[in-house]
Amino acid sequence: MKADEPAMEKDPQFATTLARGIDILLSYRVGESVLGNREFVQRTGLSKTTVARLTHTLTNLGYLRHDAGLEKYRLGPAVLSMGYPLLANMQIRQIARPLMRELSEQTGGAVSLGIRDRINMIYVETSRSTDKLVMTPDIGAPLPILTTAIGRAWLSQAPADERKAVLNQIRVKDPEHYRRFHQAAMQAMKSYEQRRYCGNRGEWRSDVYGFAVPLSRPVESNLFVFNCGIPSATGSYAAVEREVAPKLVSLVRSVEVMLGFT
Repeated sequence: MKADEPAMEKDPQFATTLARGIDILLSYRVGESVLGNREFVQRTGLSKTTVARLTHTLTNLGYLRHDAGLEKYRLGPAVLSMGYPLLANMQIRQIARPLMRELSEQTGGAVSLGIRDRINMIYVETSRSTDKLVMTPDIGAPLPILTTAIGRAWLSQAPADERKAVLNQIRVKDPEHYRRFHQAAMQAMKSYEQRRYCGNRGEWRSDVYGFAVPLSRPVESNLFVFNCGIPSATGSYAAVEREVAPKLVSLVRSVEVMLGFT
């Protein structure tokens, strides 16, 4: 059971079984193609009986595929089909794509667009012009909020009550991570008030400098954030910041004009 689930279950409209099924699907991590019921039990805290019932149901619906040889499960194509309408209906992706491609080519980095999902930021669009990044961003990739530029930029622009709720979720789910990085995230938010962007000197990944700028207001209920990752081997953080950060701010302002913000 998730740390914040008991509070949710007090809501009479909350469908606990549905939530638990989703938790099964969210158990997969990058690099893991198959998981068994034992792993699902460990990662969700659910009983063996509940997990067996959920994996059976999800397999019948196409969200999981059973590998008889391994006696484990793979994510099914229904997961991909479920996410397609969300991506296809995000007009901002089509508007921003040419500008993102241009900036990635100018800087030799990767430019991405993300939104928040629970306690992570999720990429919904990305453009890269380099293979120098050890781990290149891709659509659907999750990033921690406290240690990334994109997460800190989201915190800087998010409504106070939503920001408070997300920080509390992080504190409950991973107290040690919260203790180590909360203060740095708060400092980044103060810096954002002056610079209008957030930076990351390599706290999340030592091989990448990150810079991020949020839109000034939500689009279709989502607060979008633009992120630019540059290989740290490119040069000093200060030099990369002087070149990249203003260009990223300019990109976001251009997108806002095209969205009719001004």
